[in-house]
Parts: sequence; structure tokens; C-alpha cells
Amino acid sequence: MAFHHGSLEVATTKSQEMVDITKRVRAELKTSGIQNGILTVFAPHTTGAITINENTDPDVQTDILNALERAVPQGAKYYKHEEGNAHAHAKAAVVGFSESIPVQGGKLLLGTWQAIYFCEFDGPRNRKLTVTVVG
Repeated sequence: MAFHHGSLEVATTKSQEMVDITKRVRAELKTSGIQNGILTVFAPHTTGAITINENTDPDVQTDILNALERAVPQGAKYYKHEEGNAHAHAKAAVVGFSESIPVQGGKLLLGTWQAIYFCEFDGPRNRKLTVTVVG
């Protein structure tokens, strides 16, 4: 069984944003040389997350961020976490910290309109993501 472990650095520029990392993940897969298996992208951060969603209409990312903001608003008076970023922890927990994508023939088996996103909820920051490929 082949195994590859790599990383990606993401510099976010806004307090909340979704950054398309698909091309960079594909490059890491190519570096691995693994043709068939599974790839996992993991965010080792408590205020950032990983998700897969539509890659053609940027309004989709805006809608997702707006929906999360309505569900878990910044500055709400009921948070007990005193660092001021309780909303970011909650949003990251809801979205999740990793995604796994099947790999076949050296390609990610994403749907036609799918992309992989790093979701920043407490930026701007420099983030480091882990990419693991097993095949």
C-alpha cells in the first residue's frame, strides 16, 4: 500500500471566506504518484474548516457564508468563550475539519461542479493544511 503525506499553506485575506484549494490539492495528488485510492484534506485548526461545494457560481460561497452567519452570528451576547471568536469555533465544527475524495486513474473523483474549499472563519491568517493520499 502506498502512502503520501503533504501540506498546503493558505494565506487568507478576510475574516470569513472560502478559498478554492482544488488545483493545489490536485498538484499534491500528482506529486504523490498514487493512481487509485483515497485522498484526505485536513485542517488542523479550530476556526477553519474544509468543505466541497459548487465551483462555478461565486454566489454559492457567499450564500454559504451568509447562512452560517445567520445561524452562528459574530458578536452574539450569549457566547461564553472570551476570545471573541466563539462564532468561528462553532462554524468550523458545523462544517467539519476534513474531506475525503476517491482517487481513480490519478484523478480526484469530484463531481462536474465540485471544488474543495478551505473555509476561514477567523481571519485573516496563515493556515497549513494536511493532504494524505493512500492507495
